[in-house]
Amino acid sequence: MHTTQHKARHRRRRLGLTVGVPLATATAVAVSYGGAFGAFGEDARPEAAAASSAPAWARESADGFASVNALGQNGTYGGRDGAIVTVKTLADLEKYATASQPYVIVVAGTITMTPKGREIKVASDKTIVGAGTSGQIVGGGFFLGQGVHNVIIRNLTIRDSYAGTWNDKDHDWDAIQMDGAHHVWIDHNNLRNMADGLIDSRKDTTYLTVSWNQLKNGNKAFGIGWTDRVTADITIHHNWFHETEQRNPSTDNVAHAHLYNNFLQDDPDSSITSSYGNYARGGTRMVLENSYFEGVNNPVIKDGTAALVQRGNVFVNTTGRNESGGTAFEPTTYYRYTLDAAADVPSKVKSGAGPRSTIGRAASAAAATTTLTVAKDGSGQYRTVQAAVDAVPVNNASRVVIAVKPGTYRETVKVPSNKPHVTLQGTGGSRKDTVIVHGNASGTPRPDGTGTYGTSGSATVAVEADDFEARNLTVSNDFDEEANRNVSAQAVALRTAADRVLLDSVIITGDQDTLLLDTARGKPGRVYVTNSYVVGTVDFIFGSATAVIDRSVITLKKRWDGTSGGCVTAPSTPAGRKGFLITHSTFNGDVTAGSFALGRPWHAGGDASLDPQTTVRNSTLGSGIGAAPWSDMGGFSWKDDRFAEYKNTGPGAGTASSNRPQLSDSQAGGQEVDDWLGDWTPVGS
Repeated sequence: MHTTQHKARHRRRRLGLTVGVPLATATAVAVSYGGAFGAFGEDARPEAAAASSAPAWARESADGFASVNALGQNGTYGGRDGAIVTVKTLADLEKYATASQPYVIVVAGTITMTPKGREIKVASDKTIVGAGTSGQIVGGGFFLGQGVHNVIIRNLTIRDSYAGTWNDKDHDWDAIQMDGAHHVWIDHNNLRNMADGLIDSRKDTTYLTVSWNQLKNGNKAFGIGWTDRVTADITIHHNWFHETEQRNPSTDNVAHAHLYNNFLQDDPDSSITSSYGNYARGGTRMVLENSYFEGVNNPVIKDGTAALVQRGNVFVNTTGRNESGGTAFEPTTYYRYTLDAAADVPSKVKSGAGPRSTIGRAASAAAATTTLTVAKDGSGQYRTVQAAVDAVPVNNASRVVIAVKPGTYRETVKVPSNKPHVTLQGTGGSRKDTVIVHGNASGTPRPDGTGTYGTSGSATVAVEADDFEARNLTVSNDFDEEANRNVSAQAVALRTAADRVLLDSVIITGDQDTLLLDTARGKPGRVYVTNSYVVGTVDFIFGSATAVIDRSVITLKKRWDGTSGGCVTAPSTPAGRKGFLITHSTFNGDVTAGSFALGRPWHAGGDASLDPQTTVRNSTLGSGIGAAPWSDMGGFSWKDDRFAEYKNTGPGAGTASSNRPQLSDSQAGGQEVDDWLGDWTPVGS
């Protein structure tokens, strides 16, 4: 329970940016920025990009109250009718943000405000958007004055104007301040560590939507009011208020305040302690729906003059005031919206809020994206996938897409460590249309007579380069165990030994040791697998990487002789790191009931210092999973390592026991996708 016995509020810890994870996990408001910006130059200059020809992300418009036709403005769409420009300097950002004509302004790097606390006075009809996670504003922010309208601020990190005083009364240095603006959309930003507010909506600012933002590590998060008039209409949804003391938000004299699906989280025993959560003040009428409050003091409070209607909210380890009363309004009178279940809010908001890498790399890098084509019939630039990989420049700084036409490519492929930013993309209508397959096993002799391949050397596709992606294809190892019974049968389809590897909409299939998720060069070896299938028999997801398998299908397979029995995971996680997280996935397969384990500890080489980890959560377990789903390996007990489940369902699921440890809700809160991936935001389809 949170109490007032925590550390003094004026002391604060410093935390790095934790961005959310994949688009595939976020539902309510999709952020489909697209993968290309158009042909940006190195420095800021406009491109001829009318609304009809601009990329999809530049044409998106707001939801909520910012979408309402009022005050002569039909919704909020920012600068979509103007040119797209890329900026990397403060001078260029200010030039275009303050211009009288519409612009879509892409911030393609870190811009430091000088002097500290500077706020750029944004003019109407602007979209200011970060290029992936690289768009950052440091030491200042944006100001929208009286009458400024039709402004979108998205996908930015705005941070670090903090001047050393916790409850700062002298420095009005906000991330975003609005005084009398209307039709504004603030979406998918990370706002943190500012001298004053993270967002201030003041002086009758109205038709405002604030969505999918991270508001973190600050004294004052989001203040609304500074007016005696009760005219403002504001929507606040899917935001993550994390370690912010007050104004979460404080909502004063707002005619219609619609708050839904927000996640308010105060960590226990931290140096920041919440004083209150959502606050309806003055003449405010508030509807508060399906939000999730965790560890917050006084989670919902209201003045006697305010009206506050609560529906479907969840409160975990909260203390103090939790109030409602009066008659508010019905949001559907003004716009349509869809609620997520309150129980799903922490995972969805933590994974979906904040800047997204979907808008790509920096604009100049996106413009430089190269596509190489592969076709067996000679209609592409290359006939083999490896030939295309060989053509990628060494130490390439921008994305190279290897577009592989439908067909079966019997070859081995290696992406070496000096060729990052490679995407293997099947171009068929199905991931089954493009297949890369080979049949080496651990015991297969090398053709040069230098011994056998070994397990890691048997891989059909081996990835040693960071920032690799594979999409819409199949990687297979079809080693014939029956015909080679005297050969060590570990046969890897895909091996990764790199950081920031995305496998999206792929099939990875084999028998024993199908998917090797490994590490290299002391890196965590982060891998994110989504919308995919992994098929195998024994230890078929294994290795030392920090890996997430999300919203995928794991298929248990009979052995070559028709028998059933195997193990899904064999992690060899180093101590102090995270291992395998399997979440929101399905375990199926035509195997004997109870014949498979979820995992066992692989202490590679007998290394007792390793601390293997597999967590399987929120997944459907088929009947093939045994009632005691963890097993020992090589003389090491699984009970000495890290194996657990959380809220699994299906015939293979079971209740907590000494043979089936289950995470508590509190423990599960620290074992989610973003806990695994940290500052990397992969993007699923």
